[in-house]
Amino acid sequence: MLLKTYIEGPIDANNYLLIDDDSKEAVLIDCSAARPELINEIKNLGVKLKYILLTHGHFDHILGVDKFSEEFSVDAFVAEDDLAQVKATPEMIKMFTGLAVDAVKNVSNFVKDGDEFFIGNLKIKAIATPGHTEGGMCYLVEDKLFSGDTLFQRSIGRTDFPGGNFGKISHSIKEILFKLPEETEVYPGHGPKTTIGFEKKYNDILNM
Repeated sequence: MLLKTYIEGPIDANNYLLIDDDSKEAVLIDCSAARPELINEIKNLGVKLKYILLTHGHFDHILGVDKFSEEFSVDAFVAEDDLAQVKATPEMIKMFTGLAVDAVKNVSNFVKDGDEFFIGNLKIKAIATPGHTEGGMCYLVEDKLFSGDTLFQRSIGRTDFPGGNFGKISHSIKEILFKLPEETEVYPGHGPKTTIGFEKKYNDILNM
């Protein structure tokens, strides 16, 4: 498996491109922007982009979806509970950045807890982790967890936006993610990667 990280969009979100070595099928986890240079780079890799999997519906993780869907003929998936977040994109981005954007339209496929996706023989498992948003979703690929804005290095996602709930994010982290093997690598929606073992010792959630 080849993993490439792209830091994109108005709030520097991590977008992760996973490529199966044998089939050259790929998945993009979060899609924050659709710069022509980024699209051309992925096209030049010669991969078949099979899915866009969204960790949640906040604008800074989905702004590139419509253009990517058009360029790669690929479907985007989000938890149904976050559809309201997707629809709120124009209002949210104007509030945070002052920018005016159109609504994101091509997020019409839903993912739920336990769903599995495949690129080649590589399995991607969806794990529901509500709290940052009601429909927060992580994706586990072998020993790598793509945690969106649920779990960061030494921190957690904020819960003061609509749909946020501290009790739920605490449960998602302590009772779901912290049950994963400690060597599991964590690739968050913002900032540097970490591991489950490190976060079980040093994450801020331990003192909350």
